[in-house]
Amino acid sequence: MNPTYVGKVRDVYDLGEILLLVASDRISAFDVVFDEHIPDKGKILTRISNLWFDSFPLVPNHILETNWKSFPKPFDSISYSERSVLVRKAKRIDFECVVRGYLSGSAFKEYKSTGQIAGIPYPEGIAESQKLDEPIFTPARKKDSGHDENVPESVMREELGSELFFKLKNMSLYLYKEAAKKVQKVGLILCDTKFEFGIWNGEPILIDELLTPDSSRYWESSDYKLGISPPSLDKQVLRNWLEKTTWNKLYPPPALPETLITEIKQKYEELEQRLIKCLSQK
Repeated sequence: MNPTYVGKVRDVYDLGEILLLVASDRISAFDVVFDEHIPDKGKILTRISNLWFDSFPLVPNHILETNWKSFPKPFDSISYSERSVLVRKAKRIDFECVVRGYLSGSAFKEYKSTGQIAGIPYPEGIAESQKLDEPIFTPARKKDSGHDENVPESVMREELGSELFFKLKNMSLYLYKEAAKKVQKVGLILCDTKFEFGIWNGEPILIDELLTPDSSRYWESSDYKLGISPPSLDKQVLRNWLEKTTWNKLYPPPALPETLITEIKQKYEELEQRLIKCLSQK
């Protein structure tokens, strides 16, 4: 059975009122999918996401089943084990709810060029990777092709209405703050992350992945310093390698060496073990 939709790294099967999401081992960077795969990447990210969903039992989400043995036929196969989840089919809200506790990445680039973050002016002199006084909400409009578009809060609020906007904003800030406190216990900093929501039974629920290294930037506390972008436990090692090549960030991408593939996998595995440790603590 062929997927209903094939994303950059995930396959989606539409089963009527429910969806089966299958995380592949594909890897992408700069919106281009590479020919090489990262062994077990889909399993690692699915396990991390499920771990986080379980950590917020009071926040409604789309998960229905994570055990492949309980999937409908023909998906009750071990080939779907650990990398697949059965979920409610919610109406996707076409905004990413990005929360930033530190100034890095595209937000720092915007700040350096305009003095603003998500359209809001900020004082001069904020250094790269500086911790913000309070986490900030910086939404992005989702696009089916190309890069998502960073937008001011006012755009999202106008399109969704104030009630839904504030529900999503407040839920996102709550999730970020709680997650950041949890990972501090194992020497990690949650720099920023993105949440996605859908509407189910008239109410917003968490959908997609949650606090994975593909949707979040995790730093080692011991590596943190102002003025640089600290090494992160995700595919940033791939982006860094690519920036040193002559690749123009268009298809076809360069071939990835085995040493790099191994290093990326090790980053994902290390993060999973650290998160298992901190999320098992009371």
